[in-house]
Amino acid sequence: MTGRRPHVTVLHRWRDTHALYADYIDHRANRVTYISTELGRASVPAEAEAVVTVGFTDDLPAVRGALTALIDSYGTPQVLLALNEGDLDTAALVREEFGIPGQTPDELAVFRDKLLMCRTVAAAGLPVPQFAPAPDPDAVREFGRAHGWPVIVKPHRGTASRGVVQVDSEAAVDELPGLARDLAAEPYLVQSYVDAPILHIDGLWEGDALGSWTVSRYVGGTCAGFTQGNWLGSVEEDDPVLLAAVEAFTAAVGAALGGDRPWVFHLEAFVTDGAGGGPGLVFLECGARVGGGEIPFTWRDVHDADLMAAAADIQLGRAPVLPSLKTGEVGGYLLLPLPVPAPCLVERADWAASPPDEHMPYAVLHVPVGRRVPPISGYEHVGTRFRFRGPSTAAVEDAIRTSADGFRLVCTPLEE
Repeated sequence: MTGRRPHVTVLHRWRDTHALYADYIDHRANRVTYISTELGRASVPAEAEAVVTVGFTDDLPAVRGALTALIDSYGTPQVLLALNEGDLDTAALVREEFGIPGQTPDELAVFRDKLLMCRTVAAAGLPVPQFAPAPDPDAVREFGRAHGWPVIVKPHRGTASRGVVQVDSEAAVDELPGLARDLAAEPYLVQSYVDAPILHIDGLWEGDALGSWTVSRYVGGTCAGFTQGNWLGSVEEDDPVLLAAVEAFTAAVGAALGGDRPWVFHLEAFVTDGAGGGPGLVFLECGARVGGGEIPFTWRDVHDADLMAAAADIQLGRAPVLPSLKTGEVGGYLLLPLPVPAPCLVERADWAASPPDEHMPYAVLHVPVGRRVPPISGYEHVGTRFRFRGPSTAAVEDAIRTSADGFRLVCTPLEE
């Protein structure tokens, strides 16, 4: 092992600054090495001790080989830091294999296996849509007959709505191409469809109480709809009645899934008409990680709090520190899909109509005109990303909808 400074390895894939690693880890006091995608290298701190590039950070053999090379030079890392949802399984498996402290596959399972997750939340007495394993099309048919149509079928360990499909009728089970193949390839579950708005709640469970958090409502569609080419927006809610209901629900989920351990959460729930006329919450799913899209950025920009720092603290073995959120403004974001499949060339990007407000959106991001968009999945690599801040939920939602209708990205398809 070279030197006496502790070795910390970061599994990293973001091109943008979703995580400010140099703020979380002292790169002078530690030898900080990175296993990164080629695109991710752009946001690796200059102080990194070494960077090993892999094609994909969820490619277990590639990550194993990269880590082995780093261990040969710097020794086994004391910490393996992985903050992207798509890298959590890989990191847990590698920690277990190489004897690195931190979250193991067994500890991660309740946050990644959606069937186990739903069973755990339901056992705690919280509302959950009807659900069951879906090993084959017959299981989907039987579930639909028992609980009604439509139903939602999804993989246990999917991310970013991968593999999620809505089945509208018994006849549609046979009409969906590839459903039987998908169900045979990996574990799936089936759930009752809930026709209600979806909220995402983001924040910190401190181990014995709810820490700082925000609740947002998806605007314009859902994450699953975004994979089908629809735009997706999100706006923070400021209704005090809804906030009170969400706070109690979120604290109960935090205790059910995380127990007495601190964890950062991205919780999704349906908001329905509850008993007594107030809002009711129904569990959808929850991850032990920072939410995707522009959530890390709006938390830092609008609320002066770094949720990603709290997630890093937990993995680094430190007590997470997350200040009370700065209030007075509402945050939001918008994701526009690419107009053609990647790879493609950006030919034009501009407003077809004037922006909704001189202060909203406060950030518009896309691959620059004349550049190539690579065929990479994930909410970072979409057509255009927008961030919003404003005085109220209503004002930000209006700006999101106006921006979705008023911005145009023109792209030309390219050969692979």
